[in-house]
Amino acid sequence: MDFAPRIGHIDCMFERIFGRPRKPAANAARVPEGSRVYAIGDIHGRLDLLRRLHGMIGEDAASFAGPRKVLVYLGDYVDRGLQSRETVDYLLEYPLPGFERVFLMGNHERALLDFLADSRVALDWMTYGGDATLYSYGVGLEGPRSQPATLARAQEKFRANLPDSHFAFYQGLGLLHAEGDYIFVHAGLRPGVPIERQQERDVLWIRDEFLDSEENFGKVVVHGHSITRAPEVRKNRIGIDTGAFASDKLTSLVLEGETGRFLDTVH
Repeated sequence: MDFAPRIGHIDCMFERIFGRPRKPAANAARVPEGSRVYAIGDIHGRLDLLRRLHGMIGEDAASFAGPRKVLVYLGDYVDRGLQSRETVDYLLEYPLPGFERVFLMGNHERALLDFLADSRVALDWMTYGGDATLYSYGVGLEGPRSQPATLARAQEKFRANLPDSHFAFYQGLGLLHAEGDYIFVHAGLRPGVPIERQQERDVLWIRDEFLDSEENFGKVVVHGHSITRAPEVRKNRIGIDTGAFASDKLTSLVLEGETGRFLDTVH
């Protein structure tokens, strides 16, 4: 291998984006005809919740007669929760049958890849959950974490313990995915920049400039990254990171035609 809280709420914007169920607005955003799209928010090593949500999605999709079912994962599969490695194993080995799958990168996967290339990033990475990922791959710190030699040893062991299939998974993650009038991304988009010119740093890390913006991005942006107690629906974006690692609430947005709804592991 070459190792080179915001708190929000659902508001009346839901109907402005999706239209009313069964009687959608003429100008409502929509996904392609014959498709049902499920987007899953930040998992963060909570395999138990992912299994539960997959079960709910499988049951929900059984009633769909259309030809195309799509699962879009918004990134942050690892860190914070204690089953990061197991989560990736599960995603690779147990796909939901009959679904197209799209895996997007989160900032935590970017940090993991950065650590493989440069052990010095470990101190920052571990402050926001990277230590849990290392633990799940059987890597502990042998010495003070402030010492470069300690971090270099951890990097070496992580490289040795990382399966080729996992490395390929992390390297192969996408940044953006479009479905009809929606664009799916981990963190958001930078206002004033066309979608095709967005930079990786913003797509993976942006917060306030995007969250506070009322800009029309040309598509409704579906994103994770910024935690809210419930899905946050605005006229230009839908946030579905409900803090699963701490709240036990992993959320999926379900889009079909001009309608939308949510599934989660709490309700």
